[in-house]
Amino acid sequence: MKILRIIWVLVPLVLLGCHDDMDDILRPADNLEINKFIWKGMNHIYLYKEDIPQLADDYFASPGELHDFLDNYPDPEDLFYDALVSPQDRFSFLVEDYVELEKSFSGISLSPGMDYGLARLANSNSVIGYVRYVLPNTSADRAGIKRGDIFYRVDGEDLTLENYRALLDRELLKLDLAEIQGNQVVPTGVMVSLKQEEYTENPIHLTKVFDLPSAKVGYLMYNSFTHNFDPQLNEVFADFKSQGITDLILDLRYNGGGSVETAVDLSSMITGQFEGEVFARQQWNKDYQEYFEANDPEGLIDRFNSKIHTGEAINSLNLSRLYVLTTASTASASELVINGLSPYIDIIQVGTSTTGKFQASVTLYDSPDFGRRNASVNHKYAIQPLIYKSMNSEGKTDYLEGLPPTIPLQENIADLGILGDPGEALLGAALNHIQGKAMLMRFSTSSPTAAELIDESGSKKILYQQMYKSPLKEGLSIPIPAESLSQ
Repeated sequence: MKILRIIWVLVPLVLLGCHDDMDDILRPADNLEINKFIWKGMNHIYLYKEDIPQLADDYFASPGELHDFLDNYPDPEDLFYDALVSPQDRFSFLVEDYVELEKSFSGISLSPGMDYGLARLANSNSVIGYVRYVLPNTSADRAGIKRGDIFYRVDGEDLTLENYRALLDRELLKLDLAEIQGNQVVPTGVMVSLKQEEYTENPIHLTKVFDLPSAKVGYLMYNSFTHNFDPQLNEVFADFKSQGITDLILDLRYNGGGSVETAVDLSSMITGQFEGEVFARQQWNKDYQEYFEANDPEGLIDRFNSKIHTGEAINSLNLSRLYVLTTASTASASELVINGLSPYIDIIQVGTSTTGKFQASVTLYDSPDFGRRNASVNHKYAIQPLIYKSMNSEGKTDYLEGLPPTIPLQENIADLGILGDPGEALLGAALNHIQGKAMLMRFSTSSPTAAELIDESGSKKILYQQMYKSPLKEGLSIPIPAESLSQ
């Protein structure tokens, strides 16, 4: 993992001779210890450090001035979000309990067992939820919830723009179901009771192989780049390979991202003929970028590889074309795969534009080297700052408006179809394109239902729309040449 070659920038010169004084001033009292850790981590590695004057190495003339600045923020969240995060940054975050964050890296979260979107009805504050998929062996699964189900009321209260978050955060949920008839939401009189439970989601939601007259097509619905499931992902590609698929449809429509390492591995599974070639390049803040360029230029590159992190050989398909299903919920590591593969193979993107997230983050703990080992025993805060932006081998990055589709097609929440069924709109459009057929008329390029999509269940998860390097169990501290510290 290339993060294991990161060179940690040392504490700025203004603080180098004052470590003992700083420790005296910033004792673990109230939130000063936490604030010191937050500031130090952001000062070291934050991608947008230059946007924040207070993170400049020479901004504070003395440890006392830094103390006074930190003391103005009794709440660490206020310090982080109000003072240290750049206006152009939508994705850096901190957590009060890194144990919960670590669970998220393994795909563990509280869930009623369904992924859903939320839409505002036209010209109103009314909100409806629509189920996008159901997780097996969960509360929603046991209750008989299915894709396409609509709910408009929770615990007897109609969903609105003002209350939907609070209502859907409850442990126990009583949902009143409805149907969409034209542009009207019509209650069915059915109510279901669900419970939020801790659940480990396998990101490999569905796989199929379609035998067409002119092609054998693999289909993979993949909902998160969860590192722990890389061996299972590799097994899927072993099966695809054994069946001799000629095309692949990768369904990332609800995939908000995850591990950079897994994204590189997945891209290597899809191809295989580009082993060792540049998949993506990294652009860090000024201090890190200059160090890497001078001392470790290879540390700035992610390359197509031949093994997953367990050491198993990657099962590669050697494809020269890939179909990807996308929506506005397709983010970060999903976009990394599309962008990274684009210079090498044909990408046919079916759906709508993606989120527009091209930066990666890493977890910093309150320890001398920011690693998990020797983290402070006084609190469990951790920060997840953006550390670099990713670009493909041709330099493409900064796709703030997302990656646009080749075949524009919007899901109709009144008729979502069955996932994995050739009659489902996005999958059907991809299968038709593979066969050289025109898009069927029922696959509308816009949703006839007058509703504006405003949110989704995934936004409540800690790692929502994140692309991250694997967490540091042990931090690193490799000295910068002395001359760089004498400015």
